[in-house]
Amino acid sequence: MDFALGDEQRALQEAARAFARAELAPEAARNDAESRFPRAGLNRLWELGFMGMTVPTAHGGGGLDHLSHALVLEEIARADAATAVIMEVHNTVVCELLTRFGSEEQKAAWLPRLCQGELGAFALTEPLAGSDAGALRTRAEKRAHGYVLHGQKALITSAGEAAIYILFAVTNARRGRRGISAFLLDRDMAGLSFGKPEEKMGIRASVTAAIFLDGVHVGADRLIGEEGDGYRMALATLDSGRVGIAAQALGVGQAALDLAVAYSKQRQQFGRPIAEFQAIQMKLADMSMQLEAARWLTYRAAWLNGQPGRHTADVSRAKLLASETAVRCADEAVQIHGGYGYLREYGVERLLRDSRITRLYEGTSEIQRLVIAADLLRGMPGGVAAAVKS
Repeated sequence: MDFALGDEQRALQEAARAFARAELAPEAARNDAESRFPRAGLNRLWELGFMGMTVPTAHGGGGLDHLSHALVLEEIARADAATAVIMEVHNTVVCELLTRFGSEEQKAAWLPRLCQGELGAFALTEPLAGSDAGALRTRAEKRAHGYVLHGQKALITSAGEAAIYILFAVTNARRGRRGISAFLLDRDMAGLSFGKPEEKMGIRASVTAAIFLDGVHVGADRLIGEEGDGYRMALATLDSGRVGIAAQALGVGQAALDLAVAYSKQRQQFGRPIAEFQAIQMKLADMSMQLEAARWLTYRAAWLNGQPGRHTADVSRAKLLASETAVRCADEAVQIHGGYGYLREYGVERLLRDSRITRLYEGTSEIQRLVIAADLLRGMPGGVAAAVKS
């Protein structure tokens, strides 16, 4: 087995690290405090080729592998988790779904826009449909020349800021999950509006808002795949999304370890740096160990994501471990900082707030455990495996 990164992957990782440290990190705290959307940083991501980086070159993307994307995303998140999640959604669920399931005409029309400066959003969640994505109520009524959409989406990353939306709606309520379809929408379509940005605990520079659909007319050419394909496409695409969130979590956890190490070396107590105390050393060692375990599980999941077939359980293991590790590392970083860790000035309190969401979006930690358990128990009658597979 070859655990070494290729030369191109290392070059991408180093370029992303240098950019994130120089341009994203200095603005991250201010953007968080002011809930300021990081438009300048995102524009630079497009200039560097990090937006749409896994899209085929024929459609304007970088044509890179999923592991390369995870490496870059980890470095972006190490500097600013809010910018990272905007990039992650754009690349791993919007670009990915369109690349995998869009028609040739749709890919030719929409992917270059996503790769050249127009932001994408993924509109699946609703007020009464979170982990149960099959419970959607937004409906798409068929008409002679397309569909009319009515309903509401909730907690949508980049809602109102994104120019392009992949939105899921029910085309046949009698078919349940098999009656859900996916559509391409533009931000300025008549009948499409957005709620005010939510006040969030963390990733405050990213916009999270509701979407309202009041008689939005879309042509038949905006349907991705066939009617009823939406739920299947969403689940398949979320594998990529979960690898992305795992990479984001790694970046946040690594930033917490970086700050904890630096602080422990300069903070003096009882006449010497606290890094010399065994209690602090144990914390740092555990943080490092847990991050490395999560990192290699995530890298493996990213590699598998580019291989044939579905690797859902492997992806869920990576997302679960990375997100739980990010929260633990951020919490320990606050503890190592003592009372100063509770102050904004030292940065670790922001990391703790930013880390917490990784256990929730793209599937909660509880959902990841159900997916893993279903894989372990596959073939057994009844129980969790049957529930998750239904």
